[in-house]
Amino acid sequence: MTADFQLGPDLTGRRIVVAMSGGVDSSVVAALASRSGAETIGITLQLYDHGEAVGRAGSCCAGRDIRDARAVADTLGIAHYVFDYESAFRTSVIDRFADDYLAGRTPIPCVRCNQGVKFTDLLRLARELGADCLATGHYVRRVAGSDGAELHRAVDPARDQSYFLFATTQSQLDYLRFPLGGMPKADVRAIAAEMGLGVAAKPDSQDICFVPDGDYASVVRKLRPEAGAPGEIVDLGGRLLGEHRGLLHFTVGQRRGLEIGGSPEPLYVIRLDAAANRVIVGPRRALAVSEAVLSDLNWLGGDTGGPLTVKVRSMAKPVPAQFDGERVIFAAPEYGVAPGQAAVLYAGDRVLGGGWIETTVAAEMAAA
Repeated sequence: MTADFQLGPDLTGRRIVVAMSGGVDSSVVAALASRSGAETIGITLQLYDHGEAVGRAGSCCAGRDIRDARAVADTLGIAHYVFDYESAFRTSVIDRFADDYLAGRTPIPCVRCNQGVKFTDLLRLARELGADCLATGHYVRRVAGSDGAELHRAVDPARDQSYFLFATTQSQLDYLRFPLGGMPKADVRAIAAEMGLGVAAKPDSQDICFVPDGDYASVVRKLRPEAGAPGEIVDLGGRLLGEHRGLLHFTVGQRRGLEIGGSPEPLYVIRLDAAANRVIVGPRRALAVSEAVLSDLNWLGGDTGGPLTVKVRSMAKPVPAQFDGERVIFAAPEYGVAPGQAAVLYAGDRVLGGGWIETTVAAEMAAA
């Protein structure tokens, strides 16, 4: 199987830089680039020391992924470079992750990483190496449009990563290539096996890269101990129901872990009051949101006059909505919309843009 790097029919004399994470996806991108006839260079960014991040020496760390990337490059016979971006990653992603929890927000560190070290610093490195493009293993499609490159969902909806790439700028998109966006995962693994890549059967990462055991609370507590300060759990009227063990354990829409009883119906986290260190809970109907106000909007272009859909969580299905340039107005009440998350707008499969959710309007209030 071949991949279209959108550099013309003959890639002889072309140079492609591939972002190699050590996983099967980016390894296959490197293999496809090498097989295309272009000069291929692999770059791996060392972003964190996992043992330090979770306070457990000897645990699985980024070093293994670097070794896997280097082994793939050796198998393909391509150049491979490792750059230390640990300090930049800690400041722009890990510290921001902890600060968001401290502020009662629900962070998306993968978007912050793409905004920063991956699609800013890595693009700069690729340009300095004289590359014609930077290719990654993301499952999205780059489509040539009349006004420039467009970002579209992957063909396989189960693998689509467009939600995490909404902050990609137009100039970045013009330079980026995503050769896996039209492939199912099974084909990607088959290519890896066919080319003898040692990562062909390597499991996919299921968690945030610097929290591979899923215990994000321990990472936040280590970086921001104050996020573990106990406080009150109250209902929507301010009545004290119990005590929590730190805001870092809660997100909007959560039901488990409240450890309070006596309510005639299940209670959910409705919002987090960081200033008062309070968790406000209520019935599920109180989670219904009619609007979300966005900040730091990134717009890739496209017509907002036609039918639009919006995703407010990475695993959520896109739902019909309208957009007025600042507010997303849902066609029907949406549940679990949390400040700190992103709202990404689509016209069909095309990503129009998105922004960060700052505040929401409860459906009950809008109807009053």
